[in-house]
Amino acid sequence: MRTKLFYYFKAVCQFLYPGSLCRKKLHNILQKATKRADYDYILERVSYYNKMASAGYDDSTDEETTTIKDFRWQSKKWFSTYFCDCYEYIRYFCPALKFRYLFGDVNKTLLVPTIVKARPIHIDNSNSVILNLNKYRHFYFIKDTIPFIKKQDKLIFYSALTILPHRIDFMRKFFDNPLCLCRCYKSSDTIPTGWVAPKISIKEHLKYKFVLALEGNDVATCLKWVMSSNCIAVMPKPTNESWFMEGRLIPDFHYIEIKKDYSDLIDKLNYYIKNPKEAEQIIKNANAFVNQFKDKKREKIISLLVIDKLFKEQINIL
Repeated sequence: MRTKLFYYFKAVCQFLYPGSLCRKKLHNILQKATKRADYDYILERVSYYNKMASAGYDDSTDEETTTIKDFRWQSKKWFSTYFCDCYEYIRYFCPALKFRYLFGDVNKTLLVPTIVKARPIHIDNSNSVILNLNKYRHFYFIKDTIPFIKKQDKLIFYSALTILPHRIDFMRKFFDNPLCLCRCYKSSDTIPTGWVAPKISIKEHLKYKFVLALEGNDVATCLKWVMSSNCIAVMPKPTNESWFMEGRLIPDFHYIEIKKDYSDLIDKLNYYIKNPKEAEQIIKNANAFVNQFKDKKREKIISLLVIDKLFKEQINIL
C-alpha cells in the first residue's frame, strides 16, 4: 500500500544508515552492473539524464554549492521529498564532494551543472542533471482493471489550476463540453464557482477513457500513472522532461497529441472513440514505455551512475 508514512520511514532509515557502509558498497554495485545484459541500455539512460561532456567539478564557494556532508546537515531541507530522494543516492559518495542542486519546479536554462527534477526539452539543458526527485508525488504507477472499451467516452481533467493561464484557458473552452468532465478542486476569486468541485481519487479517473495531462510549472504530474493505466493521456507535445524521459514520447503512439490551443481536441477524442483498436494500441505502447522504470535495482544503478558522472573529476582529484 502506498502511504507517505512508509515513504518517510524508509527515508529516516536511509538517513540513519552509516554513509561509510554505503560508500564501501558503491564500487561493487557499479562493477557488477558492467556485467548485466542491459548495461548498454543503462549507459544510454545515464547519458540522457546527465549530458555533460566533462565532469561537473566547480571549486567555487558560493551559497549554491555544497558538499555532501553539509547537504546532510542542512536542516531546512530535512525530509522534504526532494531531500530524501536526492540523499538516497548521493550518500554513496565521499562527503567532501561538491555539487549544486535546485529543488522544486525548474523550467529554465542553468549555467552550471546542477541536480534537478526536471528541465526544458527544446533548449540547451546540458547543465541540468536529472535525478528522480519528489517521486512520491510524481513517479508512481497503478493497476487498472477496467478495460478501455468499458470506460466512459469522456476526457477527465481535475486540476488545482492556481494561476496557470493555459489550464484556465482549457477550462474556459471545454467546461460545458459534453465530451469533457472538467473541474477545479481549489476555489479562488478568479475562478468561476461553477468550476469548483471536491477533489476525486485516481480510481474515479479510471472510469474515463481519456485523461488530460497538461504540464504545470514543468512536467505533468499525472502523466506517469495515466500511462500505466488503461486510459490514454491527452496533451500537447511536452516541453519539459524528468526521469520519465518525456522527451522520448512519440505523439499518437504513446499518447494522443493535441494542439497547444486545444482546437483539435474534440476531433481527436471522437476519432479514438470510433477507433478503439487504435486507442488500445496506444495504451499498449504507453504501458510498455512505463515498464522500463519498474526494475528497482536497475533504477538504482542508473541513479548512482548519473551522480558518479557528475563527480568524476572530483573523485579523481580526491
